[in-house]
Amino acid sequence: MNSSWQEFLGASGARVDNGLIADFGDLAAELVCARDATIISPLVHLGLIEFVGDDAKSFLHNQLTSDINHLAAGSAQHSAWCSAKGRMLASFLLYRQGPGYRALLSTDLQEAVQKRLQMYVLRSKVKIANISTGHEVIGLSGAQAEMALQGAGLPIPRAMETSEFSEGTVIRLDDTRFAIVVAGEAAAEFWKNLATNARPAGTSVWQWLDIQAGIPRIAEATKEAFVPQMADFDKIGGVSFHKGCYPGQEIVARAQYLGKIKRHLYRIHTATVVTAGTAIYPPSASPEHPCGMVANAAPSPGGGCDALAVVQEGFVETESLRVDVPGTPGMDISAITLVNA
Repeated sequence: MNSSWQEFLGASGARVDNGLIADFGDLAAELVCARDATIISPLVHLGLIEFVGDDAKSFLHNQLTSDINHLAAGSAQHSAWCSAKGRMLASFLLYRQGPGYRALLSTDLQEAVQKRLQMYVLRSKVKIANISTGHEVIGLSGAQAEMALQGAGLPIPRAMETSEFSEGTVIRLDDTRFAIVVAGEAAAEFWKNLATNARPAGTSVWQWLDIQAGIPRIAEATKEAFVPQMADFDKIGGVSFHKGCYPGQEIVARAQYLGKIKRHLYRIHTATVVTAGTAIYPPSASPEHPCGMVANAAPSPGGGCDALAVVQEGFVETESLRVDVPGTPGMDISAITLVNA
């Protein structure tokens, strides 16, 4: 997180914990506001990579799971980068920016992903750059989100489309959620204007909204854990089955056409805090023999914890499942529903 941005947020009431914005003084109230009203959140858990050059499109098309060739100007899409075994190394929100492309991804993966992608550039005319230090990402969500954008003089794009303005880009994620990528020196002023119609909220509040939207995000704790279809990336437009080869493509395609995906994305609730990478297991087994894994988790407005988890379908139908919480004999999952039934 940029030091001047952190200083500004701190002066605005933010409490920083382990590099994230824990809250703005009242996490419980911020979660309720996210559920029922409109919030603004600094998305400091996301980094930003830029790809520019004559071969940027073909390079990304040959590396990522989505159809980059048909990503039009003013559009955004979910995507993933896989290992040779078809397991996701990272997930992205990818969008066009002028003649180039930008990708939002988990901050804890950015350095390693950028370095590894650079190895595949070879003679391609593409430059890959970390532009996180010069930009901030602001999340806006709720019934008054469009009003907040208008009040700040910002454009309002349609879902999974983008609109550029002089200091950045507005990306519409769904009916009520927007991600605003803005030049660092302008971020504070836009925050002040947007906050007149939205309540400031911590990072985990936005992560809870991602869980409600069914959008998983690969981070350090879950890299190489899932084939894209396990995390429903095919259902959110993050996988194309009509494009050429990319790392892991053969395995991803085989799993799709042979119907071998037995693990699916579920939304779960627990009474205790869980984190990405937490093992899920049946009472008849131990955490060393899991049938699933938490992908993303965040505190719930009603108490406890909500999460997205990839779980083997047979166990959901026949077992009451538990999560592996250190220091306990395991905590029961109190609710579990398929995200995309």
